[in-house]
Amino acid sequence: MPFGILLNLLPSYPIIPPPIESGSTYYFTTESGIDYEVRFGRKQNNILNTSIVFGVLNEEFEGEEYSITNKFEVYRVMATLVEIIRQYMKLHPKINCYEFSGEPTTKELNKEGRVRLALYNRYLPLVFDDNWEVERQLNKTIVRKK
Repeated sequence: MPFGILLNLLPSYPIIPPPIESGSTYYFTTESGIDYEVRFGRKQNNILNTSIVFGVLNEEFEGEEYSITNKFEVYRVMATLVEIIRQYMKLHPKINCYEFSGEPTTKELNKEGRVRLALYNRYLPLVFDDNWEVERQLNKTIVRKK
């Protein structure tokens, strides 16, 4: 079964949208009780460019939003992330650039950061169609409208 079809069979976790429909922060909780936050941040030099920050909120991970939880929920977590990005894109159709990072740094990624970014990249075709181009850099992926 192709990867995209498999993902579309998985339900997303219930999503808590921003209080204001045009807001930029979404939340969800997994079956194991891990709380996630997905934030869309507009770039100061171009408000039509957005970075997506996705991470864990639970205190057991000591505030490290890029933590690896190892709760075997990755596919549903990613299905939820895909759904959140789709919702945001529908509400913000003028955004022409999205940026993902494996870690909150500009240095070369460590192994965990590379694995995380590779995972994000694998899901890009489920969100972005042929009207978007993907640029992979050392520590991030940038998706721009053609």
